[in-house]
Amino acid sequence: MNTTTSRVWRYFQLLPFIMICRFSDCYDPLDPNGSITVIFDTLKYTHDGYVARVTIQNNYQYRHVEEPGWKLGWTWAKNEVIWSMAGAFAIQQGNCSSFNYQVPHSCKPDPVIVDLMSDAPAQNRSDGCCRGGILSSWAINPSASYSSFKITVGNVEENCTGSKPLNLTLAASGPGYTCGPVMDSSPTVYSVIGGRREEQVLRTWISTCTYSSYVASKTPICCVSLSTFYNPTITSCPSCSCGCRVADPLATSCISEGVFPSNLLDIDLIHCTDHMCPLRVHWHIMNIYVSHWRVKLTVSNFNYGKDYSDWNVLVQHPGFGQPSTAFSFNSTIIPTVGVPEDIALFWGKAFHNTNILKADKGGVGSVTTEILLQKDSSSFTLGNGWGFPRAIYFNGENCRMPLPDTFPMLPNSSLNRRTSNFLFLLMFSFYLSIQDVLCVLNHFSLL
Repeated sequence: MNTTTSRVWRYFQLLPFIMICRFSDCYDPLDPNGSITVIFDTLKYTHDGYVARVTIQNNYQYRHVEEPGWKLGWTWAKNEVIWSMAGAFAIQQGNCSSFNYQVPHSCKPDPVIVDLMSDAPAQNRSDGCCRGGILSSWAINPSASYSSFKITVGNVEENCTGSKPLNLTLAASGPGYTCGPVMDSSPTVYSVIGGRREEQVLRTWISTCTYSSYVASKTPICCVSLSTFYNPTITSCPSCSCGCRVADPLATSCISEGVFPSNLLDIDLIHCTDHMCPLRVHWHIMNIYVSHWRVKLTVSNFNYGKDYSDWNVLVQHPGFGQPSTAFSFNSTIIPTVGVPEDIALFWGKAFHNTNILKADKGGVGSVTTEILLQKDSSSFTLGNGWGFPRAIYFNGENCRMPLPDTFPMLPNSSLNRRTSNFLFLLMFSFYLSIQDVLCVLNHFSLL
């Protein structure tokens, strides 16, 4: 098969994955059930309203809510007010001049609610509150994937138990979420007395919020570059992966090499690169052994105004169908349905690398790990781009991948190139064992 035909064939092989990357702007096939649900549970009725528990549950496998945290808003159907809250607060009180003796917590017809911080006083707290609006992803930490607060609603019409809130909105550390209407649901059932008795709330309303990366941002936030031990060519991120901005000596769009302003106020200010992305994920195939192969995964932060805390990276690759070990990151395999490759999720280790530091004049911030993957003798190959990921996500955002025909190629194994390939392989013998060299030669059909 000649070079042109081989490249065309590789395009067709990876076309489904390219389509998945674009389709995931609105729907993520790697996490088809991902959503954030907002649940209103009525716990009891009062003389002029009700007391409810509101729970925000993150059902996304790998998309989390980072600082500055979630903001939940809605519009009251009638003239309701919030008498009091525990575990959260409304950011505006509104006009409460019509109340003479007891002033409500908020009289806004469209309140916006935010979480309390972890150091909130005990009298202001409720169960499941006070995480600063941060929600972990379900696959990483289910126990920290929800937030809850209590709310006392009043000024409800006489002989009425209240109306469902309207126009629910969710800002989760930025735009991108669209919430459906608040619907009636079966009352929530919960356990008491150590799980020996079940009780249920009086009424439950629920709304489902889904994320669209296109609504959040018209351009990606990250890109992918590739390299290997068997080819000196490095496949860089595609040019203008995250949009193009002209290098500006005054640092109004990005910071050029050798230029560093004294005052960095713009959180979106990044280092000037060809790809112009705040983040780059690099996948490097280090070497291969008889029964295993090794890669290095590196995430670099080109943003001068933002650290990335509690980050995660998702990698779609057929090699994760076999056992693997990440040395410097936590990792787990994400279950998928209808996706041909296995999905591995990586995140930082506590007190070690959970934070990717922002760039500064000393360079970019980065985290890295080596990953050892077991070979599957029936499918393992370094040919046709098999060794490279099909898709990579950072914090749930789809990173821009290079085109398949730019992937680092295996050395040509034809007769007139065998000698040069053999010499190239000897360059790596200083860190490969004799057994490893034989394995490499076998894969290049030189034995």
